[in-house]
Amino acid sequence: MTANVQIARAADLLLGGGVVAYPTEGVFGLGCMPDDPDAVSRLLVLKRRDPRKGLILIAAARDQLDEWLAGGAGLLPDPEPERPVTWIAPAADGVPRLIRGEHESIAVRLTTHPVAAALCDVVDSALVSTSANYAGQRTVRNRYVLRRKFGAAVDCIVPGDCGTAARASEIRALGSGIVLRAGTA
Repeated sequence: MTANVQIARAADLLLGGGVVAYPTEGVFGLGCMPDDPDAVSRLLVLKRRDPRKGLILIAAARDQLDEWLAGGAGLLPDPEPERPVTWIAPAADGVPRLIRGEHESIAVRLTTHPVAAALCDVVDSALVSTSANYAGQRTVRNRYVLRRKFGAAVDCIVPGDCGTAARASEIRALGSGIVLRAGTA
């Protein structure tokens, strides 16, 4: 199966309410459509993540984040491929609690990873993207570990390798640039 066919298959699964695993800049991610509460709930259960913490949205282009951010995504800095940064920004009105958790803000990242970006482009939307690990455990960079931990639980594992970033994304506050979380291993 070619890469384009695999991306198209994963996109169909996402649009149908699925949860998929895929490579990102630093670690493998688990994702779903952010406007599908059943898929988001399934992802939270699968990851064993406390819904009060909120989730990250990734996008290939700023306009895919406009509806999620108060004031739109125009203020997001350009991404750095070697050093992915997730930004905490004010959430738009109506962003579901399943996405923002107990916060009034939302976490977003413009992805530079070709597979993650292609998924966003094909579904023409931002995606929920959380590291492929159980809450409190190490993130996954190895596809064999990914398959062993999540292979039976996700609808698809999109082929590809993680990018060159050595860890999960750094998290910063939009506006001040204050680092809220250094990249994690």
